[in-house]
Amino acid sequence: MAYVEGQTIHDADSHIMELPGALNSYIDPNYRAAFIEKTGAETKHFEFFANAAAQHDDPEFRAGAEANILLRKNHAALGSFRSQDRVAALDHLGFASQLVFTTACLSNFGLEQMGEIELSIEAARAHNRMMTDFCSVDRRLLATGYVPLIDRARAPQIALEALRLGAKALMIPSRHPAGFSPSHRELDALWAVAQEAGVPILFHVGGEEKMQNAYLENGLPYVKDFHGGNENFTSLSFMSIPLSVWQTLSALVIDGVFDRFPNLKFGAIELGASWLPSLMKFLDSGVAAFGKEERLQSLSGKPSEILRRQLRVTPYPHEDTRWIIENSGEEMILFSSDFPHVEGGRNPLKRFNDSLEGIDERVKRRFYRDNFIDMMGAGLDPALHDLVSRAAA
Repeated sequence: MAYVEGQTIHDADSHIMELPGALNSYIDPNYRAAFIEKTGAETKHFEFFANAAAQHDDPEFRAGAEANILLRKNHAALGSFRSQDRVAALDHLGFASQLVFTTACLSNFGLEQMGEIELSIEAARAHNRMMTDFCSVDRRLLATGYVPLIDRARAPQIALEALRLGAKALMIPSRHPAGFSPSHRELDALWAVAQEAGVPILFHVGGEEKMQNAYLENGLPYVKDFHGGNENFTSLSFMSIPLSVWQTLSALVIDGVFDRFPNLKFGAIELGASWLPSLMKFLDSGVAAFGKEERLQSLSGKPSEILRRQLRVTPYPHEDTRWIIENSGEEMILFSSDFPHVEGGRNPLKRFNDSLEGIDERVKRRFYRDNFIDMMGAGLDPALHDLVSRAAA
């Protein structure tokens, strides 16, 4: 019996869990040695990953895959790194479709911040080959392509290549590129590519500016996160997650990118959503305060109205989803499972349903189905809109 039954639910956030060296066969051979040297992709925790791969070959372990579909996490989850297993995992989950993101490549290995322009571009292209290859086994798996903004002239070319490979959405970092704004006019060619293709531009956690280490130096030992390490999320570093996307969205709205491309949808994925009502209010307040600026006078409406038209956001399961919807817009908020990451929890559907208790069924349908279809546009085959249509196709 599938986890989801009797309703259509689209999953706006899931991941693959790459094994070491997963990207090496996809990267241009001319850049492979430099990539391995810069990222250490061949050497980290090799024994752990070898054991994880062997575990998935064990018949007894595989026999428990369906019963443990949301209990086994990260590399222990069915379909976390083998594409054929992901088809079975999606059957067990019961989602009508699933956006699929990387795990290892979310920050593009920090290459952009290092100033490694050529290597960052080649790593992104390799990522796009890997993701589209993984998702090619089932049309319900919607591959995300990554477009670094560090080279404005090549960004639209990378986007076009990703789309030709089969990417159904384009991910960009939420932090600004070195030395210029993501609203730079020379990036209009990138937004035009996405709008013409009818696919969304997505931000995802991992592409943001991290909290400065100085905030962690409080005279006490470092706090370990729930993975047991010092380098991931804690209650304090969690606070910086939406700051980059807040600034980037503000620039894209105020500098007119949303209005120049009114049919282009944006999605903020795994960045939380409790910040969204405040951003909308703060933008409206800023426009009211600085209304004499020419660029503000040419906006098509209040920033909050522009965001309702074009932005879609996924809350974390621990957030008050009903409050977010009621204070932003029922057309803006999406369901996500974060499968197979630990952060998604063991029963995301229950947690979201509990948060949405008492809300109108029409609004709930928008959260689980309609808003995702709207955001994905041409990136989602119409035959996948509903489970019934998929079964009949």
